[in-house]
Amino acid sequence: MPKVRETFFDASAVFDASAVRAWCALALDALGRAREEIDAINVYPVPDGDTGTNLYLTLEAAAAGVEDVFAGGAAPRLPEVMRAMAHGALVGARGNSGTICAQLLRGMAEGLDEKAPHADAAGLSAALRRAADSAWEAVARPVEGTVLTVASAAAAAATAASAASAASAAPAGGNGDCGAVARAAYDGACEALARTPGQLETLGRAGVVDAGGRGLVAVLGALVEVLTGERPAALTAALPAEGVVAGAAETCAAGPDGGGPAYEVIYLLDRTDDAGVDRLRARLDALGDSLVIVGGDGLWNVHVHVDDAGAAVEAGIEEGRPHRIRITHFAADQGVGRPGAEDSLQDARRAVVAVLPGEGLAALCAEAGASTLLAPPGSTPTAEELLKAVRAAGAREVVLLPNDDELRPVASAAAERARAEGIRVALIPTRAAVQGIAALAVHQPERSFDEDVVSMTSAAGATRFAEVTVADRQAWTMAGICQPGDVLGMVEGDVALIGSDVTAVALDVLDRMLSAGGELVTLVLDDTAPEDLATALESHVHDHHLAVDTIIHRGGAQGAPLLVGVE
Repeated sequence: MPKVRETFFDASAVFDASAVRAWCALALDALGRAREEIDAINVYPVPDGDTGTNLYLTLEAAAAGVEDVFAGGAAPRLPEVMRAMAHGALVGARGNSGTICAQLLRGMAEGLDEKAPHADAAGLSAALRRAADSAWEAVARPVEGTVLTVASAAAAAATAASAASAASAAPAGGNGDCGAVARAAYDGACEALARTPGQLETLGRAGVVDAGGRGLVAVLGALVEVLTGERPAALTAALPAEGVVAGAAETCAAGPDGGGPAYEVIYLLDRTDDAGVDRLRARLDALGDSLVIVGGDGLWNVHVHVDDAGAAVEAGIEEGRPHRIRITHFAADQGVGRPGAEDSLQDARRAVVAVLPGEGLAALCAEAGASTLLAPPGSTPTAEELLKAVRAAGAREVVLLPNDDELRPVASAAAERARAEGIRVALIPTRAAVQGIAALAVHQPERSFDEDVVSMTSAAGATRFAEVTVADRQAWTMAGICQPGDVLGMVEGDVALIGSDVTAVALDVLDRMLSAGGELVTLVLDDTAPEDLATALESHVHDHHLAVDTIIHRGGAQGAPLLVGVE
């Protein structure tokens, strides 16, 4: 946990970089104390009992981002620290509440004066107003009685307090009272939180306040403590009567029409322009609910509740590069099922179609039960060829593994055409063959289609990949200029190092991959790999990376001496 400052500002304090650092630490502590309470009152939008935990984990990531800035040496400025807090929350956001929290922090960062070393009362209130406005903009279908309402009330109270503070400031030009602004925001949030059961029917039935709003109150209470040195009195949320939450959970899970979305899908999306994000928002809004897309500057956090998890991920693939994909099956977490949904799929015939670069890999995947399409290095299957492979699988349900970044648009087109023919297709965004192997390792055709796709997607997303290959021409790379014959170590698709010896480069790549942790290393060697490469790599992992297992496969003529996967 970040170190909390031993002393706080007085009541006329300004909001600066050190205040943000202390705020992060105290907010994390406050959410830690309130986490179980917030989880217990979580009945909206989905009664999955994790809002407190999600907010805590999101703030933990935000605090880590702030500490990274302070660890840089030079004293950071307020805008820089606030952006780091927002970015950390964006990358580490969990659940609906965490995603909205990340946008609130981003809005605060946007609302600050970029040139000012600190914010006075007016600057802090402006930041809180921008935070609330940006959160409302990020939610596809905002609802009163939620954290959005609480955020707006906090911003309105802060604005009023700032105006009053400015009016009473000394003629010499006082900055106003940031402590008073924070206190007003906190009080306004508490009052709005108390009204939420009357604004949202689900909360009223359960007899609780909004869980996300309760979390925001805890975070604002930490801000009050930083700027005044006084911790607000403990807030007791409206706790439900015994058994009420369980009953509300069943009602919410079922929904008014007897079938709510089954999955929560969250991923980060690399996308440079807003137009693609707008298209993604429209498509996901049609697929499900609780849609929140936050971020900017090329990186977005996407959150949605859907019945078709594969379609939600595929929508992201069409607009950018989704990564850190997390899919949660609500019914599995809550013990609440959707009548008939699973039974209707259990007897469906299912197939996995995998595109592989070499005969050895194709044989390996075929042994695991996949239908394979061989795509030797330098060749790219067409959408028609992929469609034929899907048809040839002879199944009503097909999981498609492209195993190549460049192949995903073609695979997406083939999947759309197959769906038009009545075949249910899920495209898992595997970027490398080792990710396809990881997905196949958890494939269980006896499960429902959605559950199988979720498990395979999660396994693929948890697998980092690299390869050692040989340059066939001169080129500019992230590691410098390579010449024909140079050995390239590529990590996650980018050239990380250039060398002259396959084994030396392979060992360096392995160490880089395992520096971030890992439990299982998959090595796939092609026909051109040195004879002793497998032995050298396996021994290196055994000697230098404890508790890491190694699996070795022969991939045939796969176009690269070595493919690496780390799970």
